[in-house]
Parts: sequence; C-alpha cells; structure tokens
Amino acid sequence: MKKIILGCLGATLLLSSCVSQKKYTDLEAKQKETQDLLNSATVKLNSCLEDTARLQLLEDQNAYLKANNQELINNLGNLTTLTSKGADNLERSLESLKEKDLTIRKLNNAVTRRDSVNLALVQSLKGVLGNLDDEDIEISVDKGVVFVSISDKLLFNTGSYVVSNKAKSVLEKVAKVVNNKPDFEFMVEGHTDERSFSKGDLVDNWDLSVKRATSVVRMLQKDFGVDPKRMTAAGRAEYVPVSSELSKNRRTRIVVLPKIDQFYTMIEEGLKDAAIN
Repeated sequence: MKKIILGCLGATLLLSSCVSQKKYTDLEAKQKETQDLLNSATVKLNSCLEDTARLQLLEDQNAYLKANNQELINNLGNLTTLTSKGADNLERSLESLKEKDLTIRKLNNAVTRRDSVNLALVQSLKGVLGNLDDEDIEISVDKGVVFVSISDKLLFNTGSYVVSNKAKSVLEKVAKVVNNKPDFEFMVEGHTDERSFSKGDLVDNWDLSVKRATSVVRMLQKDFGVDPKRMTAAGRAEYVPVSSELSKNRRTRIVVLPKIDQFYTMIEEGLKDAAIN
C-alpha cells in the first residue's frame, strides 16, 4: 500500500513538473515576442523622435524664411520709397545743374562781351595814337575807365620833372587822342618807384610825382592846345605800384573819364575795327 501511495505521489510530481516546463516555455516565447515588439516600438519611437526633430527644424526654417521674406518685402517697400525720392532728388539735381550751367554760360558770355568792349575801347584809342612801341605806351580799360600809361624813360630823365625833347612826339599823339574826344575829361597822374627821393626843390616822391604831372599838363596845354579845363594833374608817388620792377612803376598815367554816352560811342567806334570782328 505504501508503495502504491509513493508511486502516486511520484506520478503527480512528474505531471506537475511537465506542466510547469510547458508554461515556462510559453512564457519565454511570449517574453521574446514582447521584447521583439518592444525593440520594434523603440526603433519606431526613435524614428518618430528624429522625424519630430526634423519637423521642428523645418518649422523653424519656415518661420525664418517667412520673417526674412517679410523683411525683404519691407525693404522692397523702403527701396521703392528711396528710389522714388532718389529720382526726385536726381531730377532736382539735374535742374540745378542746368541752372548752374546756364548761369556759367551767361557769365562766360558776359566776360566775352566785356573783353570785346575793352578791346573795342583800346582799338578806338590806338587808332588815334597810331603805331607806338608797346613798351613805351600801354592802353587798358578797367570798369569803364580808360588808362594810358607812358613809360617814364620816354618823358623824363632820372630825378627830373622836365619833359625831355624825345617825349614831345609821344605827348603830341596823346594830345591828338584827347583833342579827338573834346567832351572827355582826363587826369594826368605821376607815379614814382619806392626809392625815396629828395633833390633841390623836390622834397620827396610826392613832390616829384606831382611836378611831373603838372609838366605834362602844361606841355599838352601850351604846345598842343589841349583845353586846360578838361585836365587834372595829380601825383600818386610810389603808392600805386604795378610791378616788382622799379622801372615799370616809374610812369605817367593818363586816366580818361568818359561819360556813359561817350563811353558807348567809343565802343561803337572800336567795334568797327577789323581786329575785333
């Protein structure tokens, strides 16, 4: 009996052991399946995370592009405004340049006319004076005043106010000019260099320059019949130099003072000269 009981117990244990092993195997298979599923899910999760990151990056890039696009649109609007303003400024600048160019051309024309007038006046006087060496006598025009400068070496000896004999031919031509314009008034100016001078009855350069002017006036009046009421004698001493060369500053200058109508008459006469036309 005892043996029967032990046998039954042994069979029971054997059957129990067989069932547990089967369940273990099933569980192990399920665990493996679950692990496979877990691994697959992990792979998919990682893929989703990567896709999410890429999507976020794309969204960030899209937002940046939208903002940049808006900035470009704003800049384009500003550029359009600036371009419009620039075009207006450019147009105004061109108009200003046109006005300046017109002003410059007018000034150039005025200078040309002035030069022509001056040349006409000079030619008018030179036509009366005839041929004279340019170093001996110079005619110029400044602001409507005609100047005839005669070199000192033609008129006086050094330190003297006595008109030399060789100067008479020059003063004769000067007299011809002023007598040819009977309505003109003129002034004879004596000029010296800057070296101080004192000799005999001459006190200084003022004295010398005045006496030289009066000597010329007297000869024009007495020898060549110029009306004394039309003449003025003046001395400028050394105070109106024209050059650094002392010899050029020693001169007698005749200043012709025409009235305005006489001035234009001289212009008309001078413009007839072929050298101007």
